[in-house]
Amino acid sequence: MFKSAESLPVYLDYNATAPLRPVAREALLAALAAPANPSSVHGFGRAARKIAESARESVAALAGAAPKRVVFTSGGTEANNLALRLAIRQAGVTRLVVAAIEHDSVLRPARAAGLPLVEVPAGPDGIVDPAAIVAALDGGEGPALVCLMLANNETGAVQPVAEVTRLAHARGALVLCDAVQAAGKIPLDLAALGCDFLTLSAHKLGGAAGTGALVCRDDWTPAPLLLGGGQELGQRAGTENLSGIAAFGAAADAARAGLAAEAARLAGLRNRLQGLLTAACPAAPVHAGHAERLPNTLCIGMPGVPAETQVMALDLAGVAVSAGSACSSGKVTPSHVLTAMGLPDQAAREALRFSLGWASTAADVERAAAAWIALQGRSIK
Repeated sequence: MFKSAESLPVYLDYNATAPLRPVAREALLAALAAPANPSSVHGFGRAARKIAESARESVAALAGAAPKRVVFTSGGTEANNLALRLAIRQAGVTRLVVAAIEHDSVLRPARAAGLPLVEVPAGPDGIVDPAAIVAALDGGEGPALVCLMLANNETGAVQPVAEVTRLAHARGALVLCDAVQAAGKIPLDLAALGCDFLTLSAHKLGGAAGTGALVCRDDWTPAPLLLGGGQELGQRAGTENLSGIAAFGAAADAARAGLAAEAARLAGLRNRLQGLLTAACPAAPVHAGHAERLPNTLCIGMPGVPAETQVMALDLAGVAVSAGSACSSGKVTPSHVLTAMGLPDQAAREALRFSLGWASTAADVERAAAAWIALQGRSIK
């Protein structure tokens, strides 16, 4: 039976995962079409190696780096863990300074490392103050690693990574920048950021889940987390996920092409959505609303209504979004990002994240706004 556009679900959860781009799907299927182990020396293997190296060039171009500095991983989580291991075991880091708004794939291994750790909160605008990082560095002794993401996954707030890197390097510290959410949404340039390690994930920009990358400065070569074969120039053992890598390369090319125009389009849609919601509910807080944000991200609260209630209500209305809080074993906890910004628990529990992407339309925004406004109207009766 034919379904009208009004009955089709609206997906506004791109920061969780983006739908697979058509060009990425084509690249993925093409890589699956023949026996393909890039380590094999016969014709099939050489063809597979060519696919992998072409994708490496595409991902390197997205990051503004040399292809030889790109190590493919299973995703952003592995890339972040690999970077932390490199800094601690190879570079001799003895202490960690980590932004409290980092993703758990940075926070959890940092906390488990057994090293002195300072977690630096963000300001009410969602931005980590470089002076606070400097104070943390100056307050301890020994080689340090600073972890500061380029853009936050919940609020979209863009962090001052280049400035922090300059200040950290002046104090002999290394810098890890998780660029998973920023990639494909704002320009990336490893040299301009100056960081030592940059991490990426394919599925955030329309590639396939299960593929990511660690990008290092020229003078760093990570030792593998897993021991085995000599894949990835000896930096990551295991047969390459060629189909995922191929899709990653195609998605990187698509995201990089017309990046400025797409960012402007998404910012227009995001601002339209924000305007509709705040007009209907002037008391609704827009978290990091006065900071530079990713063009696709809106984190907004509905006063008095828990985020999980909002997520379920919008889901029933055919709109997919995410809460600013996480559920673990049935227990709802406030967003660690928003509490790190100084928000009280209740406000952190009421935050909802809308995130748009390559297939989002004006009609999607209108339907999402109508569903949110209808719930808000019912909540105040």
